[in-house]
Amino acid sequence: MNRKRARWLHSALLLLNDLGMTALAFYAAYAIRARLPWPYPPQNLPGFPAYLPMLGVLLFYVTIMFFLHRLYHLGRATSRLDELSRAAAAFSLAVIFTVATVSLAFKDTLFGFDYPRAMVLYAWGLGILLVAIGRLLVRGLWGALRARGWDRSRMLIVGTGEAAEAVIRRIQNAPEFGYEPIGVVALRGNGATHVAGVPVIGTAEDLPDLVYARDVDEVLIAVPEAPHGEVLRLISLCERSNLSIKIYPDIFQLIATQPSLDDLGGLPLLTVRDVAQRGWKLALKRAMDIVGAAVGLILLSPLMLLIAILIKLDSPGPVFYVQERMGLDGRPFLMLKFRSMRADAEKEGPGWTRPDDPRRTRVGAILRRLNLDELPQLINVLLGDMSLVGPRPERPVYVEQFRRVIPRYMERHREKAGITGWAQINGLRGDTSITERTKYDLWYVENWSLWLDIKILLRTLVQTLTFRSPNAY
Repeated sequence: MNRKRARWLHSALLLLNDLGMTALAFYAAYAIRARLPWPYPPQNLPGFPAYLPMLGVLLFYVTIMFFLHRLYHLGRATSRLDELSRAAAAFSLAVIFTVATVSLAFKDTLFGFDYPRAMVLYAWGLGILLVAIGRLLVRGLWGALRARGWDRSRMLIVGTGEAAEAVIRRIQNAPEFGYEPIGVVALRGNGATHVAGVPVIGTAEDLPDLVYARDVDEVLIAVPEAPHGEVLRLISLCERSNLSIKIYPDIFQLIATQPSLDDLGGLPLLTVRDVAQRGWKLALKRAMDIVGAAVGLILLSPLMLLIAILIKLDSPGPVFYVQERMGLDGRPFLMLKFRSMRADAEKEGPGWTRPDDPRRTRVGAILRRLNLDELPQLINVLLGDMSLVGPRPERPVYVEQFRRVIPRYMERHREKAGITGWAQINGLRGDTSITERTKYDLWYVENWSLWLDIKILLRTLVQTLTFRSPNAY
């Protein structure tokens, strides 16, 4: 199936889901209101056909609002949480406009009628829930079809360095996105024949011919070290009008957030660095930390007690491992973990954990694989040394090394260290690139939002429960 037809079919499935689930939620809301005497027993409730005009208005606004929120023009790698949050916002607006239209436009007309307010609330809540479930099912179905060859996007990657390899690895690990890397293009001949298993099929000068000869749908330029002029030249070489072009950026050496325009007495200024967590935002994050840590400690206390017993039975030594780490503003603090290694694991000095590390205990290997060794850090969060989400803290000895060689490394300490973070859920944990991890940390620091924290926590939970935590060993 060609891409254009596949996109139309995908959009049609999403539209049918949204309308079908909305109608089902509306009928379920009517049935619940007819049978549930809350907040008061229904009085002279007419049959369901009397509410069909209202349902028609709701379906009309659902279509319009979902279209305006670009929920029928989704990217291949759109986050589930982003999609569902946009769907919830669009559905809420559709309900508001429906109530306004029925209350104002239909008043004193043939279609005018009184409707139970509780039924509208039921329809709103059920609609968000059912639409979300349906969209997840459609997403799962379409991802499975893409993994089997439907709706494939033939992609050409420009670049042979670490960035290109990282992009290809990510594509290979996510077949549900439907990207098919058909070849790599080098900026200039450098002797490379393959990048992450994908063959090098030419140089930048060959781009115009390759785009046509290989029937390329998308070109991804993964040469962040190239100057702007070179990137513009590469874009100009991709001449096909219906070709999608993506660029893998490396803007973190200069900025880690989207620039914004400010004003200085009429003089426009470009802000390229700002602090996301200030004032009430800082208080909001701290409130979430306190509530989250307190609830977590209460609910997980039986599990933590069991882990403590297993650690004592498995190997000699203390239950907790206490280590000095560097946190907010470069201040050291004592971080708690369940001990997952032998008591003499660092008799030869500190070192990174490796896959199949012989220093791990039997219980420790399981704890590290499931991230359960981090649970005592909820105490650090409650005490204010850490946050639920933030850059992972490093030991002072490593911080002194990294700050000398990695630009802007110490800026990650402008916020509290976290139990989990943006870098960790993207696979940058353990013995991975500190430079790349710093880039992700800086992006998080300068783009923080409560919703971003919630997304990171949910993704951490899903990765843990599905045993898909990247680089967990």
